[in-house]
Amino acid sequence: MLILGYISSFIMGTLLGLIGAGGSILTVPILFYFFGQDAIFATTNSLFVVGIAALVGAAIQAKKGDINIKIGMYFAIPSFVGIYIARYFLLPSLPNIIISDFGITLTKPLLVMIVFSIIMTFSSWAMIRSKNPLPEGSPKLNTISPNILSIGFKGLLVGTITGFVGAGGGFLIIPALVILLKFPIRQAIGTSLSIIAANSLFGFAISFRLEQVENCPLLLTICSLGIAGMFLGQNLSERVNERYLKSSFGYFALVVASLILWDQGLKLLLPKVLH
Repeated sequence: MLILGYISSFIMGTLLGLIGAGGSILTVPILFYFFGQDAIFATTNSLFVVGIAALVGAAIQAKKGDINIKIGMYFAIPSFVGIYIARYFLLPSLPNIIISDFGITLTKPLLVMIVFSIIMTFSSWAMIRSKNPLPEGSPKLNTISPNILSIGFKGLLVGTITGFVGAGGGFLIIPALVILLKFPIRQAIGTSLSIIAANSLFGFAISFRLEQVENCPLLLTICSLGIAGMFLGQNLSERVNERYLKSSFGYFALVVASLILWDQGLKLLLPKVLH
């Protein structure tokens, strides 16, 4: 299982480099299933892994001029508020056992994974349906007139999701940048990576606990593999048609989401049989 986990970590970085999204969508299941981490720890640790990988990717894109810092700030600042709300109010307010009636036991970690898989399903479907990204010759960044309130609201929403399920939010950020703000796809990817890096590292910083120190060697190994995959993914992105890439990844993520939802559903409905 460890070997599969390491291979999957490399694939995670590759996909994050290719499309600027999907890191946490894969990292949470990798930590949860392949490395046996608790769901709450997995969502927290995924923020570190994806944050570091996205930071490296954003630095590479910045050198190419494919990041809009202004839009990134409009997204990131409200996102911090959403992350804080999720980590310090939403998650702590939930009891460890949410429902325990009629043969059903819904725990907090189980709820987090179910919500994660549902969000993953909708995100996958959005990627599948996003078949018309703008061409590379789309309007330059300085011609974009952003709606600050709209971007801020989306940033708050993305931050809340990031804090609750440990997902960086790329699947929500990229469609917003491409469809609503008319970003060229590569600039959307670069800006998405910068926002994901800020969101994820902030979420990890406010969620880290001393008992997680023992996971640091594993997380650093996964980060190294993810960064290596990031370099490969960004090199491949220059040669791959984004429309087919996003659609293919959408179907792949949809299958993964369905398997997670099936697994967690069995644990919810048949706890005695599975344990």
